[in-house]
Amino acid sequence: MRVRGLRRLFWYGAVALSLAACASLPRNPVPLGLESDATVVGMGGENIRFWGDVPPPNVDAMAKEKWAQVRASHRQLPRENGRPVVSFLAISGGGADGAFGAGVLAGWTARGNRPEFDLVTGVSTGALSAPFAFLGPRYDDALKKVFTESTTSDIAIARPVRGLLGGESLASNAPLAKVVAFYVNDAFLKEVAAEYMKGRRLLIGTTNLDAQRPVVWDMGKIAASGHPEAIELFRKILLASAAIPAVFPPGFVEVAANGTVYEEMHVDGGATREVFLLPTQILAKNVDATLNVKPIRRSYIIRNGRVGPEWKAVKPRTLSIAGRSISTLIKNQGIGDLYELYAFTKRNGVDYNLIYIPSNFADTSTQAFDPVYMTKLYDLGYRMASNVNSWKKVPPRWDH
Repeated sequence: MRVRGLRRLFWYGAVALSLAACASLPRNPVPLGLESDATVVGMGGENIRFWGDVPPPNVDAMAKEKWAQVRASHRQLPRENGRPVVSFLAISGGGADGAFGAGVLAGWTARGNRPEFDLVTGVSTGALSAPFAFLGPRYDDALKKVFTESTTSDIAIARPVRGLLGGESLASNAPLAKVVAFYVNDAFLKEVAAEYMKGRRLLIGTTNLDAQRPVVWDMGKIAASGHPEAIELFRKILLASAAIPAVFPPGFVEVAANGTVYEEMHVDGGATREVFLLPTQILAKNVDATLNVKPIRRSYIIRNGRVGPEWKAVKPRTLSIAGRSISTLIKNQGIGDLYELYAFTKRNGVDYNLIYIPSNFADTSTQAFDPVYMTKLYDLGYRMASNVNSWKKVPPRWDH
């Protein structure tokens, strides 16, 4: 993933924090051994999430519920050779590079063959895009506005001194929270809930930092729950998924386990998965056999970043070396996630389609969120979506 602005600030801050003896803020984390028993306070004990690294224990029941909703809603799935076709969309992290994915979605709409996705997943900046993508082309203009007109000050307020002296982060995400609250209102939540009741799924990934594990949140189920706390939880998860550790404050979620209320700490989903569909151990053939369905499945993966090496002269200084090394690690972790998804799709007979920022696109940004740079990136994504050859059928470097 292309690392600039906020990503650099994260690693510089992390190094500084590791060298500073700062007092930590008090909290009540879930004790070891109870992390899988915790349920979110205010959600009536509903099963609204699952670990992202193992299959949910109730995966068969989840599949049955989904297909029952499809049939009850009379949703007409496209068909090929008599079989229903379902399409999956996974949107990766990438900070300001999320403008690329926004452009891809709008260009896809203009081309006229954008599917109604059965499943949409998002991580980090992809988590902010995913609800719009889930609700369809009528939100393309909103996505364009967010990803081409926002500046760094619209996203964050720098507070480095507070962060280095025992605070939670080097910046406040209060401006971003206002943007999320503006779009994710009661009407928006009702739209997500309505699509959920048709058997469609919107999943957002965060990282439970105490457990060091990915968590997948069923946002449609939260929206459809009817609980008063649903809208705040919905917003909190989106912000947590985009909370770059040390740069933005984590999302704290109150949970109950063994009769006691605790607090989970959730940060950027990209800390564990840059992009995902479902836990990779799931086998579609088992679900198909149980439900007597055999749909054609197609996956589309938008990688908001480059996948090739990018040359840069690194200054011989500790923080420059550390920042460049970690950015390289993050990029290659993201490529590894694309390979893991490829293995998942091959094992499950799912068509694999990948699009990403070409390496020859110049980085001309002057700040972490630069409207000029993001507009150029949006336009690139728009143009690429109109060309079917922009979608790759294999992960990067497969043929080399």
